[in-house]
Amino acid sequence: MCASNALRSSKLVSWKTTGRLQQTLAACVERRGKALHSGKFSTVRLWPELASRGRSFDFRSNSIPVSVEFAQLSPLCTTLCKDGFRIRTVEHLLSALEALGVDNCRIEIEDFDAQGRDVEIPIFDGSAREWVAAVEEVGLTVATDLNGKSVEKMAPYLNEGVYAWRNGSFVAAFPSEVVQITYGINFPQAPVIGCQWFSTPPLDNLVYSKEIALSRTFCIYEEVEQMRDAGLIKGGSLENAIVCSVNKGWLNPPLHFSDEPCRHKILDLIGDLSLFAQFGNQGLPVAHIVAYKGGHALHVDLARRLIGLI
Repeated sequence: MCASNALRSSKLVSWKTTGRLQQTLAACVERRGKALHSGKFSTVRLWPELASRGRSFDFRSNSIPVSVEFAQLSPLCTTLCKDGFRIRTVEHLLSALEALGVDNCRIEIEDFDAQGRDVEIPIFDGSAREWVAAVEEVGLTVATDLNGKSVEKMAPYLNEGVYAWRNGSFVAAFPSEVVQITYGINFPQAPVIGCQWFSTPPLDNLVYSKEIALSRTFCIYEEVEQMRDAGLIKGGSLENAIVCSVNKGWLNPPLHFSDEPCRHKILDLIGDLSLFAQFGNQGLPVAHIVAYKGGHALHVDLARRLIGLI
């Protein structure tokens, strides 16, 4: 690997071969939909990309690499920001690309607000199902560089445990030979959700597609007005989230899984930790990741610790 592609990380991580070659999409695929928070429509095209280029967002001749260095704290979603341009709600798309092994991908976005500096990824049904379908529609192929050569895919292995925490919530990762995620949530104000835990088997693309990707984002009905007053979920509806009332329970059943909210948190976590990916290598650490009452900010904090930014 050339010096310009030197992998960055803290002393907590060692990069090891996966025994596989970096991949990309076999062809371009397009999806159009409405955004959750802005309520605006946008078109997203996923393009094949050269090996070692990794994943990036392109719009109006601007490019934002998918990297934790460009992650910005924002309510209820993960945002990438560079040179004043922002892309919101990237987590579901990035989750699918990371889990399915789309290591190199150029993500082109059309349709902007009047200023043209703020855009949001479509929400679809609130899960990653549409992005999984898009990848499966065109399939994967081995990525090659400008010289037509393939590149070995590396993965980050933990040398010791690492954690991030705040206000009774935490996300931690422990050395392991496989990727496994255990997640807990607790919503005592909504008894039908309550306290839930879900633990994946060793994570691969099949487990992700069948057990995680179908899980939709969720919210508490009594908090909707407050979120809208804050300028959020302008595009939210019963078609793109599962909504729970404190007293009435789920307003739009059936759920895909009895513990769907908990599984959706794992979907978000995978997308947020994909920000650790570099040069077409794996972003999700090979570790047993355990989280409780986490969220995007905590997930990104863990990625920052892995790369040595905090």
